[in-house]
Amino acid sequence: MNPNAPAPAASARMAEIHQLYHLQSHLIDGGRAAEWAATFTADGSFTSPTYPAPVTGTAALTAFAERFAAGCAADGVVRRHVVSNVALTGDDGAGTVRVEAYLQIIATPGGGTPHTERFTTLTDRLVHDGSGWRIAARVVRRDGTPAGPQA
Repeated sequence: MNPNAPAPAASARMAEIHQLYHLQSHLIDGGRAAEWAATFTADGSFTSPTYPAPVTGTAALTAFAERFAAGCAADGVVRRHVVSNVALTGDDGAGTVRVEAYLQIIATPGGGTPHTERFTTLTDRLVHDGSGWRIAARVVRRDGTPAGPQA
């Protein structure tokens, strides 16, 4: 037995959190906007320097993901979200955690070569709603830019 291994409850929690990130990537990349938006709380927010303003609430998040899919189609580009290095960086002990991760956006133009379009850091505040983890606030920072607000 490894004395440094996380306790089973902590391991199960991290597995659930990883699943959330994996699912989110597949949903937005697959054009499943409403399902992607449902991975956020009803009043969840998404803030990124790539877009002009923060997006808040299920309807706005759904519309945001629909625009993302439409933009990919119009550009003739397949974009994939690749989340890695997911780390729990805070826990209030009452069902809210802070998570940081890396996010790469890989773009593949029709008939072209895949390339990294953006490399970013996610800072998320997750809450457990009784049935699973949801994102209450996401702040995206692009590498090479000043630190912005925290989730």
